Amino acid sequence: MSGEVLINLTPMETRVAVVENGVLQEAFIERSRRRGIVGNIYKGRVVRVLPGMQAAFVDIGLDRAAFIHAHEVMPPGTPAEEQLSIGHLLHEGQALVVQVTKDPIGSKGARLTTHLSVPSRYLVYMPDAPHHGVSQRIEDERERERLRGLIEEAQAQQSLEVAGGFIVRTAAEGVGVQELAADMHFLLRLCRKVSERKVTSSAPSVIYDDLPLFMRILRDVMRDDIEKVRIDSRENYVKLIEFAEEFMPDAVERIEHYAGERPIFDLYSVEDEIHKALGRKVQLKSGGYLVIDPTEAMTTIDVNTGGYVGHRNLEETIFKTNLEAATAIARQLRLRNLGGIIIIDFIDMEDTEHQRQVLRMLEKSLERDHAKTKCTGVTELGLVQLTRKRTRESLEQTLCEACPTCAGRGTLKTPETVCYEIFREILREERAYSAETYMVLAAQEVVDRLLDEESAAVADLEEFIGKPIRFQVEAHYSQEQYDIVLM
Repeated sequence: MSGEVLINLTPMETRVAVVENGVLQEAFIERSRRRGIVGNIYKGRVVRVLPGMQAAFVDIGLDRAAFIHAHEVMPPGTPAEEQLSIGHLLHEGQALVVQVTKDPIGSKGARLTTHLSVPSRYLVYMPDAPHHGVSQRIEDERERERLRGLIEEAQAQQSLEVAGGFIVRTAAEGVGVQELAADMHFLLRLCRKVSERKVTSSAPSVIYDDLPLFMRILRDVMRDDIEKVRIDSRENYVKLIEFAEEFMPDAVERIEHYAGERPIFDLYSVEDEIHKALGRKVQLKSGGYLVIDPTEAMTTIDVNTGGYVGHRNLEETIFKTNLEAATAIARQLRLRNLGGIIIIDFIDMEDTEHQRQVLRMLEKSLERDHAKTKCTGVTELGLVQLTRKRTRESLEQTLCEACPTCAGRGTLKTPETVCYEIFREILREERAYSAETYMVLAAQEVVDRLLDEESAAVADLEEFIGKPIRFQVEAHYSQEQYDIVLM
């Protein structure tokens, strides 16, 4: 499988597209006013302790206070019987060094931990952890043992004092001791600076700011199958080359400046794919389709056969649609960056072997997802339930806002419903006040219905209250909006 990374930079926005086999798989968008803060380390101040929730709010200098749970304050691995309540751990006004684990999303503040970790290309350093580890995505046990041995060897080479533990990242598979030792030395120097800032900085303030998006992508996404990284900014191309020469020399030859006349996101129809990813409906090549509905609590995905009728029988049609849907769902989760609980309603299958193959296809397609996912299998109702770690806003949350007309409901009251609301409101006004005439201000569709289909009802109402009712179209009113003026 071959891939490319496309980087589009403007003064106000950075956009990154990860393309595999010519198809957009992931999109990252970071705006200067709303830059992601996951991984940043702050010196904050506790502003409120909530014993009932075993949590606290911490001011780290953002618009909203961030949230930290008691288990994120206790030392890692503390037995349940030895864990303390939040009131014993924190108090209001206390300065606290914390790291952001989840960006502010919607009305929720950032999520925090006191268990600090700093990543590099091949390693993650945890100053307070007592052990080393290897990414679970490296499955070969001999390779895992080899990397554990290299960590011990690299640690012995360091001139700096080494405390804490290291996690070997997936990208380290196959590398030698020199690469790990270089990463380790960089992380130890960086953490020494962080330790100094912990003492000298006032609260609230930033004491470690993660790399900008175009550099983070190179660090976190770069794999052997990424053939090219194209960036359309000459200035930042130079910065990316300098970064790669120091930390990722094997990637330097794959980085190129894109100077084409076409916008870089027009390659592989990236703009079109992002636009499609904002819709509810995803068309499958077979003629079937997905309906994706994110909600506050979870995301539901419904699979439909649509226009696909198959060639042999209904069971074959359903099986092939579900197989294609499994691959498409894994891609949509990455592309839309959907997180939390995800419920998938595949089309019901009679054959248990078909069910197993569809579930395996879904799990296999999710293996390339950088976010942690866990599939819990099929529920009693025949639904597939999985979870995907949410660390940043979804594509929709980044690019869109709730519709001002329907307030995010996705539906509007019909003109008929609004007409009957107007009739009831006129009756209320008539009982409370004594006007000579009533003037109704409403949208064109509502006024048209009042003067046409509801004209008899209007005449009956005028006769009942003994007052004339007039109508005026307000072009800027939404379909649900109206006013009744007493004259």
